[in-house]
Amino acid sequence: MNFLDRKKILLIICGGIAAYKALEVIRLIKKNGAQVKTVLTENAKKFVTPLSVVSLSQEKVYTQLFDHENEAEMDHISLSRWADLILIAPATANTISKLSYGLADDLATTVTLASNKKIFLAPAMNVRMWEHKSNKDNIQKLKTFGYEMIGPNIGDMACGEYGEGKMSEPTEILNYLNQYFKKLKNVNKKRAIVTAGPTQEFIDPVRYITNRSSGKQGFEIANSLNRNGFDTTLISGPSNQIADPNIKLIKVKTAEEMYEETLNNLPADVAVFSAAVGDWKIKNYNKNKIKKKDNLVLNLEKNIDILNNVSNHNSLRPKLVIGFAAETMNLELNAKNKLTEKNCDWIIANDISKKDIGFESNENSVSIFYKNQDFEEIKKTSKSNLADKIVERIINHLN
Repeated sequence: MNFLDRKKILLIICGGIAAYKALEVIRLIKKNGAQVKTVLTENAKKFVTPLSVVSLSQEKVYTQLFDHENEAEMDHISLSRWADLILIAPATANTISKLSYGLADDLATTVTLASNKKIFLAPAMNVRMWEHKSNKDNIQKLKTFGYEMIGPNIGDMACGEYGEGKMSEPTEILNYLNQYFKKLKNVNKKRAIVTAGPTQEFIDPVRYITNRSSGKQGFEIANSLNRNGFDTTLISGPSNQIADPNIKLIKVKTAEEMYEETLNNLPADVAVFSAAVGDWKIKNYNKNKIKKKDNLVLNLEKNIDILNNVSNHNSLRPKLVIGFAAETMNLELNAKNKLTEKNCDWIIANDISKKDIGFESNENSVSIFYKNQDFEEIKKTSKSNLADKIVERIINHLN
C-alpha cells in the first residue's frame, strides 16, 4: 500500500558518483504521488545537473545558502519547515562528518541543522572510508542525534573495489520511506499526554519546595510523539525547555494544578508521566511572607499521586500508562514495586546517583520495566535519541 501520496519530501543530493541514483529516487517519489524539492551541493552539481533534477521533480532546485532572488524567504528555514521529512541521498563521508560536528557551511547542512523533521541518510562511499573509525564514530553520533540510516549495501563500487559502502537502491529507499509514513498513519489522530518538569509547592508567597528536574526528558518525549503523528498535550511545571510549536503546552506550578490539567485533557491513548512531582506539600500555606526566625518548622502532608490516580481511573485511564522512577539505590526492586503499586503498564527508571546522566544533563540511560515481559536497558545516549527510542516502543505497542 502506498503511504507516500501527497507527502512532501526534501531530498539533499551530495557529491559522489552515487548521485546518479538520486534521479531515480526523485522519479519514484513523484510516481508515488509525493512532492519533492531538491537541494544540490556544489560537488553534487559535478555529477548531476540542476536541469536533470528540475525535469524530474518539476520543482526549483536549491543550491545557494544566500540567494538574492529569494532572500526574504530564508530557504534554510522555509525548506526545513515545508518538508514532512528530509532525505540525504547520497550522504557522503564529508557531509556525515560536518553534520556530526554541527557544521553549517552550505545550504545542505544548514537546512538539516535547522530542521525539526525526521532525517534519513543513505550513505555512499568507498569501503575503506565506510569502515574508518572516524566515520563510524560520526555515524554513531548522528544516530544519537536521532538521524536514521538507510543502508549502505555491500557490493561492487565505482572505484573497482568490493565491500560495504554502496548506496541503497532507489526502490529500497522508497520502501523505507513508505514504511515510515505507514507507521505515522497508524498513530495518526491518537492522543498523547506528557507531564514534564518539577512542581513548586509554596510555603508562602515567595518561597516554595521544588526539585532538580529540568523537564528536558519530558519535553523531548513530547516533541518526539508530535513528530511521529500524535496529537500531543504537554503539561509542564516551571521549565526553560522549548516545545514544538504545534504541541498543546499547558504550564502549571503545583502538583494539584498538574493533576487537574491532566484530568481536563483525558481521555488519551497514551500518557507519559515523566514529571518530577513533589511528594509533599505544605500543610498550612501562609498567605503572608513568613518573617525570618531562628527556627522554622514546616508541617508537610502527602501530595496527590497523579500517576496512581490516573492509572487506576475507572473510565478515563489511557490505553498505555507510563510512569518514571528516579532512583539512587535498588533501582530494579523499586521500579518493579512501583509498576505493581501504581497499576501502570511501564515504568522507565534511571539512576540519578550517576553524575553524567539524568538531572542537569543532556544525556540519560534508563531501564524500561514492562507489566508482562522482561525489562530492557537503554544505554547512555542523548535525551532526544532516548525519547525517539521510547516513542518507537510506544508505537509498536499501540500497533
